[in-house]
Amino acid sequence: MTLGQAADKRAGTLAGLLADRLRGEILSGVLPAGSRLPSIRKAAAEFGVSKNTVVEAYDRLVLGNLIAARAGSGFVVIFPGDAEGGKPKHVAEAVDIASLLSAQLSQNFAIRVGDGRPPTSWTEQSEIKRYLSGNGRMPSADADAYGSALGYFPLRQQIALRLRRQQVEVKEDNLLLSFGANHALDLIIRAMLSPGDTVLADEPGYYPLFAKLALAQVRTIGVRRLPEGPDVDDLTAKIRAARPKLFFTQSLGHNPTGGSITLPVAHAVLKAATRANLVIVEDDPFADLPTATCSRLATLDQLDNVISVGTFSKTLSAGLRSGFIAARRDRIAALAELKMLTTVNSSGHVERLIHRLLVAGHYERHLKRLGNRTEAASVRVQDNLRRGGHRIYAAKNNGYYLYLMLPEGVDDMELARRGAKDGIFIAPGSLFCLDRNNPLARGIRINVARADDPKFYEFLLRQFF
Repeated sequence: MTLGQAADKRAGTLAGLLADRLRGEILSGVLPAGSRLPSIRKAAAEFGVSKNTVVEAYDRLVLGNLIAARAGSGFVVIFPGDAEGGKPKHVAEAVDIASLLSAQLSQNFAIRVGDGRPPTSWTEQSEIKRYLSGNGRMPSADADAYGSALGYFPLRQQIALRLRRQQVEVKEDNLLLSFGANHALDLIIRAMLSPGDTVLADEPGYYPLFAKLALAQVRTIGVRRLPEGPDVDDLTAKIRAARPKLFFTQSLGHNPTGGSITLPVAHAVLKAATRANLVIVEDDPFADLPTATCSRLATLDQLDNVISVGTFSKTLSAGLRSGFIAARRDRIAALAELKMLTTVNSSGHVERLIHRLLVAGHYERHLKRLGNRTEAASVRVQDNLRRGGHRIYAAKNNGYYLYLMLPEGVDDMELARRGAKDGIFIAPGSLFCLDRNNPLARGIRINVARADDPKFYEFLLRQFF
C-alpha cells in the first residue's frame, strides 16, 4: 500500500504520514545514525507521493533534529549522534534508551507484536466512553478542586480493599495515587535517590525505568533475570559489591521475559535484601489479573521493606494514566510532598471514573474477560511458536509477554529492521538490557495479545529457516 492509499484510510496529510513513518524507523533504530535517506526523487517513487510531499516530510524531520542535509550525501540520520543539540549527556542517554517507547507510540505498524499494551478491543473502552460522553453519572462539583495530594480518597479505599483481598494489609494512608506506574517510579526515584547513587534492576528489565534512572544520573547495575525470578546468587553478590540503595524488580508477568517469581526465590530475595537493608521497589502491573496466582514480594513482606507500584494502565486503559504506590506511611508522606511540589495532584476526574468502574462491578467483570483472553492467547501463541521450532525463555507467564530466544547468528536489531519493512513492530531484546552483550539480549519481546497473526509466524519462518 502506498502512502497515498493509506491517507485515504487515515486522517492526516501525506507529508505527516511519511514523516511519522520515518520518525518511527529512526527512533526504533531501524534507521540508525549515519543512515542515508533516499533522494527526494527516489523517495517520491518509493512511497508513491509527490516530490513536494517528500520535501515537507524531510523538513519536519530536520526541524525535529532527526536528520540533516549533508553536502554530497543528501539527507542523513543524525539521531542520536549529533542531534543532541546541546542536551546534557545524561538527558541524551535517557532519550536514547526510551527510543522504543517512541516507536510504540507510532501507529505505522500493521502488526504490533512488540507493543507493551493490549489492543484497545481488550480494554474497557465502551464503559469509559459512555462515562466520558456524559451519558454516565457526572462528577460532583468538588471534582474540579485539587483535593488531597494522596489522591481521591474513595478510590484509595477501593484499592486498599483489593490489596487486602490479595493478602497485602494496607489502609488508605498507605496509598498514593499517580499518573500511572511510570509517574510512580519517577516519584520514587526523585524522592529516594541522588545523582551518583547506585541501584539494582532486573536484566533484562523495564527499559523506561532504565531511562528514568539515567535521567536522574543514577548508576544502574543489572541483576540476571531467570525464568523463576531474579538470580539470587547474582543479587547477593551485587548487593555486597555495590551497596545499592534500591532494587527494582517485577514479580508477576515480568517485562520482557513474561516469567513470574516462585515462592522459594521470593523468600530468598527478601532475605538478601533485608540483611543488607536494601529497599525493594516491586513494579506490579498484572496483580489484578485472575491468572496472577504466583508469589509477590509485597504479600510476603507486607510493605515493610517493599514499595509496591500498581497501575490501571495495563488492565483497564493505557489512556487513563492512573496508578498508585503502596508503602509504609512515612514513605507515602514523603512521596506525597514531592508529588504536590511537582504535579500538585493527579487527575481527580480520572480517579472518579476508575472508582465508579470499581464500585459498579465493571472492572471485576472486565478482569475476568481480560484474564480469559490473555490465558487463551498465551496458550495459542506458545503452541504456535513451539510448533515452529522456536524457544521461549519462560513458559509460565502471568501477563501479556513471552520472550522468544533467537537462534545463533540472528541479530535482534536487524530482525526489528526487517520486521519494520514488513509492517511488523518488533521489540529487540537488547533494548531491555543494560549490557547489550548480555546473552539474553539476543531475543525479542512478544505480546500474546497481538502476536497470533499468520503473517508474524510466516515472517519468523522466513528469517530463521
